[in-house]
Parts: sequence; structure tokens; C-alpha cells
Amino acid sequence: MSAPGNLLANVPGHLPDELVTVLLRAGNIRIERIISTGHSSPSGFWYDMPEAEWVLVLKGHAKLRLEIDDEVVELFPGDFLNIPAHRRHRLEWTTPDEPTVWLAIHYDG
Repeated sequence: MSAPGNLLANVPGHLPDELVTVLLRAGNIRIERIISTGHSSPSGFWYDMPEAEWVLVLKGHAKLRLEIDDEVVELFPGDFLNIPAHRRHRLEWTTPDEPTVWLAIHYDG
């Protein structure tokens, strides 16, 4: 039995890089808490992940860019998005004045 946790506990205010904490790894599923404080992907960088990723913004505000159709998706607390495997995307922007806290679930998809 594991001890209970809280996704919004111990959230640092400012970080030099995004903070990714793996909460659970089981079979082909990985669950992460990601904390962003004004972070974005480097210029010209695109994530192209071999697994699908379902993301939920718990706190803060973020903008993701999906390469197909050059679509920008804004996510506010409670908003979620499923990103299929190999769907190229990048982090355009996160709130600089407060942490953006994500829940990310990576799975074969």
C-alpha cells in the first residue's frame, strides 16, 4: 500500500527547467506530475513521442502548438488534451507568474 499524495503540494515557485516527477510506472503506463514556470520548448524543437500522452492542467495556464495545421491549444485548469503517438507538438508558453501544474499520462496508443 502506498501513502497518499497531493499533486498540488510542494510546488516550487520558480524553476530553471520544467520539473517532471514520475508518480507511477506500470506496464506501458507512466503517470507524471510536470511543473512549468514560464517555460516553453526551445525554438525549432518538437516533441515526437513514441507513446500517446494525455495531459490535464491542474493549475496555471499553458499553450501547446500542434504541428499539423499549426494549431495552438490553450489549456486552463481542468482542461485536458489527448496527444496521439508521433503527433508533433511543442510547449509554446506557460504562465510566468505562477506555476503551471500538469498531470500527464503516457500510454501505448
